[in-house]
Amino acid sequence: LPSLFARNFLTLTPCVFPIIVMTISLFLKQSASGDKKKGRFNALMYGFFIVMIYVLISLPFHIFEGISEDVFYEVSTNPYLNLFFFAVFTIFAISFLGAFEITIPSSLANKVDNASNKGGLIGIFFMALTLIIVSFSCTGPALGLVIGGALSTDGGATLLTIAMLGFGIGLAFPFMIFALFPSMMGNLPKSGGWLNTVKVVFGFIELALAFKFFSMADLVMDWHILERETFIAIWVALFIGLALYLFGKITLPHDSPLSHISVGRLLLGIVSLTFAIYLIPGLWGAPLNVISGFPPPMSYSESPNGVGAKNSIELTTAASEKLPEHAQYGPHKIVAFHNYDEGLAYAKKVNKPVLIDFTGVTCVNCRRMEELVWAKPEILSILKNDVVLISLYVDDRKELPKDEVYTTKSGKEITTYGKKWSDLAITKYKANIQPYYILMAHDESNLNQPVGYTPDVVEYKNWLQDGISKFKK
Repeated sequence: LPSLFARNFLTLTPCVFPIIVMTISLFLKQSASGDKKKGRFNALMYGFFIVMIYVLISLPFHIFEGISEDVFYEVSTNPYLNLFFFAVFTIFAISFLGAFEITIPSSLANKVDNASNKGGLIGIFFMALTLIIVSFSCTGPALGLVIGGALSTDGGATLLTIAMLGFGIGLAFPFMIFALFPSMMGNLPKSGGWLNTVKVVFGFIELALAFKFFSMADLVMDWHILERETFIAIWVALFIGLALYLFGKITLPHDSPLSHISVGRLLLGIVSLTFAIYLIPGLWGAPLNVISGFPPPMSYSESPNGVGAKNSIELTTAASEKLPEHAQYGPHKIVAFHNYDEGLAYAKKVNKPVLIDFTGVTCVNCRRMEELVWAKPEILSILKNDVVLISLYVDDRKELPKDEVYTTKSGKEITTYGKKWSDLAITKYKANIQPYYILMAHDESNLNQPVGYTPDVVEYKNWLQDGISKFKK
């Protein structure tokens, strides 16, 4: 759905919108020449080939996934690749703002365009390919964002194919619908300066999203360059800048003279300004539930306890003396273990069930669970008093002791704690998603069915209580 929305949004950019009228006119001429069925069939095939090309782009990623089940998670958490994505999407965003144009070499576009002059389905296929190439300067940034976003989630190649399917449908839909119902063409707005406005708005949004990739690299490497306050401050500045642009206070290259602003532009500017104002309390420790999980977590902050609070070390020094051996405080001061064997040993000692939490420092849904579900009093009470939490970070880059390094059956060498926990999830629980929760008895058997991302508080509470009651029996 996000990719479908993004593609429909990009249809209203200068690279795509004018092509709609020209392309549809060709199919309408075929219908007017007496063969309406042929014209409509060609329009449908044109749309089909657009969707097919985008789906084909995702197929090589399935091969990569077949080589290694966790290849995409390793890619998505690789700090250097995330820095590369940050640089690429920043360049794309600056291009959208009008600094320069990113285009595919004209020689390639000309060759494909010449091939489209062939008749039949082959010609229609190359027409579709020509559209994709010619519109790349507008679609490329969004396409890269869709690919990067899909591969950084748990869905891997399958989700990428679905995302590319939505992306293709979003582009193909207006061409097909207007060719089938030409009377609707009269409802299309005329080309004008508003097309560049749409492109600039997308540039601001893409620039904001690009910082998520830098944040992921920063979190994995623990550099503390882009902490929570800095991340939020950048977003505040960008969305205030977007609001000023929409209000006509800032002009950029390729903008048309603006004598007045439309109602739609005014309303969108108000939305952008409102969102920026909403973000500002986050600089002082507000949870910002609307974007929960997207900025760095509260613990990755200059002021983990909020501006003006005492240093976190001072607040927890006395309490830390009471922590069990090998334990440390997790989210909301929940006592947690980061080692499977140590956590299990303590659970046996205190006679409580184990809650295994497969998580990651870059996992958005993990942070959303911690901030929106674990923070609820009824859930927090259970996590603090009724279970022993073992949080296993699958992207932990800390090296294993040499005597604990091993090789999997597939020949993969396990050298870090993160790879060890990831291998445990795959081999023992047949799962490679985060978050992934298991309620476990002391004999390491499951007390109930493991669950993944469960944003419904009542559902998650019932799941916890079900496993705990079975443990007590």
